[in-house]
Parts: sequence; structure tokens; C-alpha cells
Amino acid sequence: MENFDEAVCLMAMNSLFGAAPRTGLGIIGRAGSAAAVFEMGEKALKDLLENRGDISSRILGFDLESSAKELERIRAMGHGFTGITYPDYPPLLREITDPPIGLYYSAATPLTEVFGTRPAVAIVGTRDMTAYGREWCIRIVKALSNAIVKPLIISGLALGTDITAHRAALGFGLHTAAVLPVGIDSIYPARHWGYAREIRADPGSAIVTDYPPGTFPAAYNFVRRNRIIAGLSKAVILTESKIKGGGMITMRFASDYSRDGYALPGRVDDRCSQGCNLLIRNKLAEAITDTDDLVGKLGLGLSPAGREDPVELARKQLQNRLGEDRMGTVSKVLEAIRDCRGIDADRICHETSLGYETVSECLVILESEGIISVDILQRCSLNPKNS
Repeated sequence: MENFDEAVCLMAMNSLFGAAPRTGLGIIGRAGSAAAVFEMGEKALKDLLENRGDISSRILGFDLESSAKELERIRAMGHGFTGITYPDYPPLLREITDPPIGLYYSAATPLTEVFGTRPAVAIVGTRDMTAYGREWCIRIVKALSNAIVKPLIISGLALGTDITAHRAALGFGLHTAAVLPVGIDSIYPARHWGYAREIRADPGSAIVTDYPPGTFPAAYNFVRRNRIIAGLSKAVILTESKIKGGGMITMRFASDYSRDGYALPGRVDDRCSQGCNLLIRNKLAEAITDTDDLVGKLGLGLSPAGREDPVELARKQLQNRLGEDRMGTVSKVLEAIRDCRGIDADRICHETSLGYETVSECLVILESEGIISVDILQRCSLNPKNS
């Protein structure tokens, strides 16, 4: 049999045992290397596997040439592959009970600069996120960006929470890693190709997957992906989740791997918070009640600057353009929004004793400056990027 290098053989073992990595890793460990597995004759391999003919037949019948060509192809596309025995394999991922045999990746910098230089924090949650979940997802990432030690933000590039976390990370100057449920030659969902390009282009960020090229999304792919998200991270944060969902699965993996787990509490009758509330109630995750407290518990170090009241931030932003009287009126409206998320213009009029036209004018100023967000139902909330 022709000899191939270790990367090709690790890639082959990953293809063969990606769904059962412990079996594949056990074979590699007994043989001494992935290359040694494929160099064995039929009798030696059956002896190594204690006469497990089904497994030895799969290995002996595997076309190593196809893995060699696959490696050449992904490198030509600008991607890479690393195996568990390689020094650039993420060290935290190597520690879990069922680490992937290999990882495909796409990054502007070596993997050692992505996963080996900073702590990693995963942020996961529902695709059907609410305005509350979105706001707090961004608030949490902003708080992490203000920490003394800047973490790597890990998520799954999915709709809702995942993409919000990735975009917030890049927007606040943090690096991020996206774990795919498909091959490295694809993106899921396809609408996130543009965001994936941004992540790939950011030095210190990466796209990773253990699925071979050509793998398409299937329901069982996501569980395997979620265990990698948990394995790469020192802590996992769940912002919103129903009782059942991918975020809850990731939190279970985090518990199995002895990772710290945090959950954002929500209203008792809100389905999107039922999973978070359940984890907190059962003491499987710690409640997030303050972002500075979260940063401290993660051991990232609080920024000496601290937080500033959003009303004061708005004053600084607008004071040179608005007169004192006008600024005072805008501040009243902003205080009402700060104290009651989702408040509408009529309620603001009631809370501030200001006329409807005056309130509407203030809302236009605040929204145009990016200080508040107004949804389709005209409910107002602070823009989490500025608060």
C-alpha cells in the first residue's frame, strides 16, 4: 500500500469515524498514528481490532487517494485541515471525551492565533429571538469587549442568536469563530455567506467544522456541531431558548465537559425563555443579572472605565447640536425609554407630560442618531450598542 502523510490519514479516519470519534481515536492510539493504521496488513489490523471484521473492512476498503485529493482541493480553495495530534489543534477541544479526529478550517491567520491565545466564550440561543434576547445578546458581547482580557466569541452562524453574537463581536472589535454543521466548502444558512466572508477575513477569527467537504445540512448534523461549540469554550452563555432546542443541547454538552454555564433569565410566560429559566431553576446554569458581574465571574477583568448611563452618553453625543432646553426635553424622553423597554409614544407622553408632537420629534432625533431602536409596532428601546 502506498504511504500517505499523517494529515491525509487523519482526514480519512475523520471521514470514517466522524460520527464515532472515540472509536477512531482508540484505533489511532493503539496503532500509534493514523498513518500506521493504513499501513497495516489485513491480519495485523484485525489483531489490533480484536477481530472486529466490520471495522477492519471499512478501513481496508477506504480510498486514501480520495482523501489526498480532497486535501489538495481544500488547500487550493484557501482552506486548511488539522488533526488531533497536530500542535495547531484547539487545546481545549482536545480535552473533551469525544473530540473530533480532525477539523477543517478557513481563517486569515493560523489556528494557534485563533484558539491558543485568548479564552473562548460561546454565546448560543434560539433562532426565533425576541427583541429582549437580541438586546441582551449585544449587551453581553459589548461587556465582554470592554473586559481587560478580550475573549474569542464562539457560535454556530445560525439565524437569530448565533449571527447576532458573531456580528456584535466583530462590531465591538472582538474575534469570533463559527462552527458549521456542513462541509467547509459550504455555508449554512446560505444567506450568511457575506458574514462568513467577514469572519474569514478577520485576523484572529475562523470558520471551522469537522464535516468533510460536500456534507449538506441534516438534523443530526447540528448535535455533533453543538458539542464542538461547547468543547471549544471555557464557558457557554444561553441568551434565549425554548424547553427544547439546539442551545439547550449545547448547554448539556457544556455541563458534561465541566464548562461554566450561564443563562439569561426571562419572563415566566415567555416560551423563548423557558429553557433558560429551567436551567437556572435546576441550578444547571447561573443567572445573568448584570453584565459586569458576568465579566468578573468569567475571570476576564473589569474595565476600569466602567459603564456610563445611556442618558449621559446621549447628552455628550447631542449637546453640541441641541440647545439646553431641547436637550432637556430629549433627555426626559430617553429616560422614559431607559426605564421601560418597549414603551410607545403615547405612554411616553403620559410618563413625561410632553405633547405628542414633541415626543415624536425627540424620537426621530434619537433614532436617527442610533441611540434608540423603534420596531414596527413603534415600541422604543435603547440601542444596546450605545448602552
